[in-house]
Amino acid sequence: MVIRGGTVVDATGSRPADVLIQDGVISTVGSKVGSVPAGTVVLDAGGCIVAPGLVDLHTHLREPGREEAETVESGARAAALGGYTAVVAMPNTEPAIDSAAVVRQVLELGRGACCDVRVAGAITLGREGRLLAPIAEMAALGVRIFTDDGAGVQDARLMRRALEYGSALGVVLAQHCEDASLAAGSHMHEGEWSSRLGIPGQPAEAEELMVSRDLALARLTGGRLHLLHLSTAGSLAMVKGAKASGLPVTAEVVPHHFTLTDAAVASFDPVFKVNPPLRTADDVAAVKAALAEGVIDAIATDHAPHAQEDKEVPFYQAAPGMIGLETALALALTELELPIERILALASWQPAAIAGLTAEHGGPVAAGRPANLCVIDPTAKWVVDPAALASRSRNTPYAGRALVGRVRHTVLRGEPVVIDCEAQR
Repeated sequence: MVIRGGTVVDATGSRPADVLIQDGVISTVGSKVGSVPAGTVVLDAGGCIVAPGLVDLHTHLREPGREEAETVESGARAAALGGYTAVVAMPNTEPAIDSAAVVRQVLELGRGACCDVRVAGAITLGREGRLLAPIAEMAALGVRIFTDDGAGVQDARLMRRALEYGSALGVVLAQHCEDASLAAGSHMHEGEWSSRLGIPGQPAEAEELMVSRDLALARLTGGRLHLLHLSTAGSLAMVKGAKASGLPVTAEVVPHHFTLTDAAVASFDPVFKVNPPLRTADDVAAVKAALAEGVIDAIATDHAPHAQEDKEVPFYQAAPGMIGLETALALALTELELPIERILALASWQPAAIAGLTAEHGGPVAAGRPANLCVIDPTAKWVVDPAALASRSRNTPYAGRALVGRVRHTVLRGEPVVIDCEAQR
């Protein structure tokens, strides 16, 4: 296969180049790839960016247990359409991914999928926050990120032990930062809009207290800490200070926290219910500033599909979460005043490094590298249609929103799994 006429963008810079792929590996990157073997597939990249495939640190694939909302197969297809060649599946499944057996099950489900499906293991058994899960057994199967995502580890002593254990194993502990006692009973951000609407709110301090605690624990233990879907100005300020002091901490944000505010909840539409909740305009501005300043390491999706019956209920009864694999890149290109090189760093090679995937994903587009690539048309205009998305669920808050920038092709291990915005399997 040859990808012709594009501009290659990776961590080394950008240059016009064709990319020739043979046996799943990049064989030539040059200004003009000449004659190619008979039967070579040619992908047009005219006017497009050819980049390492995107890597999502935060995907909910729901399988096992909630297949009516998503399966590994359907979620991987959505990921490929969004330009992702690798995703990290979160462990809040039923049962939780808290043992080697469930890790093996999800990895097996991912074989043959449209993207590389990796697994995050739970920190505690059943994600109940009481006993450490068998982290070493899961790490032996290649798991590199551990989190109780959906619930923060409330016991500081237990989180300390997890960080110490993780440090010894060389893995990353990722935290859903939420003080459960402060967040209890909340359904949106606590502030002006929650007061107007009469909806119990979660204060920013529910997130910020746990960020502060875990940064202190990272300093104490030396363990690698990754902070999931940060949403408040205070959290981002603490991360900036921690990095300045040399702490081994990374952090991610998600598109709905730089594109939407809590004012959207005024519609009472449960599609706008998410956890952490949509925050204020000042918080949105802080997220954008942190991305521009390099405080944040990754843009993740927090793709959280829900069956229709879990969203078409009163706001306070609805499950929190939004889908995002197919819209994340376009939202970043449309809403962030950042060069595409910076956005790709946040969506590809920096998350790949956090997840320990750089041997296969996010690396330079160069001869000898695995052919995990995406081709992006940065000028393509399209409108989000929930019915046209590949996910089994339709809970996107962006229905009808006009976006600029779309993935034209996605290549996984040398196979074109998306051609001209259409999944091939």
